[in-house]
Amino acid sequence: MAQLRAHGIRAHLPTGFEGRIFRHNAEGPERSHAVAHFATFALPTEVGDFGGGAVTLMRDTDIFAVLFEYGPESLGTPLFAHEGIPKELSPEHFAPHVLRRGLKGQAGTQWFFTENGRPFTLYIVLGSYARRRALVSVVNRLLAQLAVEVSVQPAPAGPGWN
Repeated sequence: MAQLRAHGIRAHLPTGFEGRIFRHNAEGPERSHAVAHFATFALPTEVGDFGGGAVTLMRDTDIFAVLFEYGPESLGTPLFAHEGIPKELSPEHFAPHVLRRGLKGQAGTQWFFTENGRPFTLYIVLGSYARRRALVSVVNRLLAQLAVEVSVQPAPAGPGWN
């Protein structure tokens, strides 16, 4: 089981997953926040925060997941009121209309939450809505191995690759 740890996010990747955890380069006085990508297929070098450039490469047996951190101004807002990263999802949580870019046959889910004082969204794409029952069990193995630590000081931007 491969392990990733960067920017206050830890992941023990189940067999078949690869991933990376990074921050974008901040511009001016802006502070960048953590982004983590996990997939059951080879992630291209250039991937948009929510999977642009990657989800089009998915087979019907693939999974793509994003853990995206928002700034402290999001804390305490209704959107981020749920405490804790989801650890177990069901097939009913996934639907084609949730996708940011609807690709035929795929399904997705999105969850906003706060973990250890840090606001996040979890966005997951399944390669096949029809195969969601089998794919969600694989997603849950990944979610069981994700952890978010208390806010860390900004580190230099760059990837934590697997």
